[in-house]
Amino acid sequence: MKKTIFYWSPCLNPDGTVKSTLNSAISLMKYGKDKFDVTLINAFGEWDEHVDILGKNNVKILNFNYKFYKHLPKEGYIKSRISYLIIYIFCFIPLLRLIKNSKPDYFISHLITSLPLTIMSLFKFNTKFILRISGIPRLNFIRKNFWKLISNQIYLVTCPTLELKSKLININLFKENKLFFLPDAIIDVEKHNTDSKKTLENFEEFYEKRLIFAAGRLTKQKNFSYLIDEFASFSKKNDEFILLILGEGEERNILENKIRNMNIENKVHLIGHVKNVYNYFKKGEIFVLSSLWEEVGFVMVEAAFSNLFIVSSNCPNGPSEFLDNNRNGILFENNKLGELTKSFEQYGNIDNKNKYKYGAKKNVNKYTKFRHFTEIEKILK
Repeated sequence: MKKTIFYWSPCLNPDGTVKSTLNSAISLMKYGKDKFDVTLINAFGEWDEHVDILGKNNVKILNFNYKFYKHLPKEGYIKSRISYLIIYIFCFIPLLRLIKNSKPDYFISHLITSLPLTIMSLFKFNTKFILRISGIPRLNFIRKNFWKLISNQIYLVTCPTLELKSKLININLFKENKLFFLPDAIIDVEKHNTDSKKTLENFEEFYEKRLIFAAGRLTKQKNFSYLIDEFASFSKKNDEFILLILGEGEERNILENKIRNMNIENKVHLIGHVKNVYNYFKKGEIFVLSSLWEEVGFVMVEAAFSNLFIVSSNCPNGPSEFLDNNRNGILFENNKLGELTKSFEQYGNIDNKNKYKYGAKKNVNKYTKFRHFTEIEKILK
């Protein structure tokens, strides 16, 4: 008999969590369709635009029939907390009924974990609850004790990096035997081969330049303001380079004003959100991750798979697990004035850049959909 698995990940923005949830669910059906029956819960219309790709991969969609996704505030910490509270209130009863009536074997939660955790703690179910944590939770006294109180209801906690797993062990939030290292399913080789062949429109102005890419939501965490400062310093003596930042977010106006005030509109471009990074990356030379904190990061792995040279901040939670400094990329001290500029200059002095690229690309293997499937299958016994 097939095991039933429900995914719960009510995302407000098209970020790494969306890709993580999609790719995990798809990997189970791509390689384990004879063993698993996978359903993704569409709480308030947040998965509507992904219905086709989920359907093609035999992942079921279960709708709560709330369609207020487009109307929820998404930018900023306070506004997003309000949105998650609205989701919590509206979805409590439907989610309770769903778990009670459907009795899934496993329930995998990526976001708004407090809602299914509360339900699991208040009512007794045979469903095994799996929690994916991508960062250290913000813990005050009440929240820490709540988590400890309900931790017995959790079957397993998956961590996308070993560093994060180690930190969770140190704060003693969960029993060590409940923590499981599970790399995200980032790379789909078939999708890369298809997407990288697509033609970019309105990109001719960049063809004669050497391109440095960065990507991610335009938020404080991604530290793009620091990146722009460091690139501006580097480009004074390296006019052949331009910086392209892919992504949208709450800091767009701040970054646009910064670029305008520094008079570098011809050197730094905010491209906006793109669905297909591969056909951009194929034109690039360097990928830079400037985050204040980050997992290994979807875009960094995608950039390595696209043969870009990787330069990353040595920030908490993951980049150093992917990059070995001065062997397959460059790690610079996080958010320190002049450090990223030095890294750009260091890149120019490296003779065998292909050796670095090859080394980074080899590390991509652990982040494929098939590798994710083989690891998550060990959990779903």
